[in-house]
Amino acid sequence: MLNRLSLYQKLAASLFLIFSAVIVLIVSWSQTLEQVSQHQAQQKLHLQLAEHLVVDNPLLKEGVYDYNALENLFHTLMLLGPAFEFYFVDPSGEILTYSAPKGKVTRKKVDLVPLLALIEHNNKLPIYGQDPRNLDKEKIFSVAPVYSHENQQQKHLQGYLYIIIGGEAYDTIFSRIQSSDALMITAMWFSAGLVFLLLLLLAIFRTFTQPIQSLATQLKKIEAAQFDLTQVKLTPWPNNTHNEIHQLGRSVNQMLVRIDSQLKQLKHNDAQRRELLAHLSHDLRTPLASLQGYLELLNQAMPEDACVQQADYLAISLNNAKQLKNLIDQIFELAHLESGQVAINNERFNLGELMYDCLAKFALKAEQAGVTLKVEPHICDFMVLSDIAKLERVLSNLIDNALRHTPSGGSITLRVIPQGQKIKLQVCDTGTGIKAEEIDYIFDARYRASNAQGCKKTHGGLGLAICKQLLKLLHSDIQVYSQLGKGTQFEMLLMKS
Repeated sequence: MLNRLSLYQKLAASLFLIFSAVIVLIVSWSQTLEQVSQHQAQQKLHLQLAEHLVVDNPLLKEGVYDYNALENLFHTLMLLGPAFEFYFVDPSGEILTYSAPKGKVTRKKVDLVPLLALIEHNNKLPIYGQDPRNLDKEKIFSVAPVYSHENQQQKHLQGYLYIIIGGEAYDTIFSRIQSSDALMITAMWFSAGLVFLLLLLLAIFRTFTQPIQSLATQLKKIEAAQFDLTQVKLTPWPNNTHNEIHQLGRSVNQMLVRIDSQLKQLKHNDAQRRELLAHLSHDLRTPLASLQGYLELLNQAMPEDACVQQADYLAISLNNAKQLKNLIDQIFELAHLESGQVAINNERFNLGELMYDCLAKFALKAEQAGVTLKVEPHICDFMVLSDIAKLERVLSNLIDNALRHTPSGGSITLRVIPQGQKIKLQVCDTGTGIKAEEIDYIFDARYRASNAQGCKKTHGGLGLAICKQLLKLLHSDIQVYSQLGKGTQFEMLLMKS
């Protein structure tokens, strides 16, 4: 998912996440700090509340002996101060009486540690004690010990007056105030300010990343145009600037212009090479044909009493002339194919008939070499749409190549396999195969397998290269699979008619 986002989108998403996290942390920290400060102030303000009630109230001053009267007192005090909750706990922390309605108090006992801490060290505020109404909450409080006076000389700790500051009623009213319209408006303005700041930062990021996006867009267009600068207008970048992206854009433009110039030069050189090769092949054909003709006449008119050595020399010369003519014909054909000016004449024809015709041309040669030629399936009636002359040339080259690599007793098979709207055509042999390290090079010009059967001087080594070019013109490709010592399989795809 992230790979589909642009640089600006990634930066914007990262900024939004970081900004949101920072805002959450700031709001959380400020709320916590505000709450702690508020609790500290409230606890400090009401720190002596419990002590004053114990000293000034007769029910608590001399000790607690009437719990019902104390409960009524707590109820009256809670009506006068709804923000407070009153509890009387014994020296072990057990709640004896309280001001809350029946069923509201969920705790039977509170922890005395925070109570004693407030009594002994009341300068370390705020100190939180357990909330009797909630098992999970803690509240600020005021506390004072209550003593019973058994006599004038001896006092006995009877319990503690435990006053929760900001009780349940206070929390309910405070939450309502927090959700009031004024606070909502303030929160909305604060949120709007944050959104404005975020949009401002995104606009700044957009300004910074816009040149990078322009450069990336330009490179995509150039790539789509196959690096042809005549179809794409380069983006002009400012010259006198210290912006690194502008400097990069100018460097990329200069590099593209240089590459375009070099590609044009390479294409020009390649065109000149092909033209020279075509002219050279054409010019060599005339004297070679003349030489071959005179050698054939001399060979036919050789007197019976001519010495054997002269006859051998003449036969070798004639054979070399034929080989040279074959090589020049292949060079001329390859140069013509590479020129890109070859016309394609697609027509509908029977593939099986073409395959049998091709095998018939090599039947005598295969019989002499002891190689079997066959077609699979035997009744092959498939109609295809292609250039019959060029496809025949491909099959002829592949069969001729297979004959040179297949020893006596082997076989060459032309196999047809239908595949939907296409037909797979395979040329398989049981010959010597091709070494694994040579497979990548067999379609290169002048390649001849190191394990070819027979004399390597009887062919020019351009047959497979010509096959590759012909199939390229037919909008097909050729694949090769081979195992050394077991044979080779060439296959191509043809369009059904």
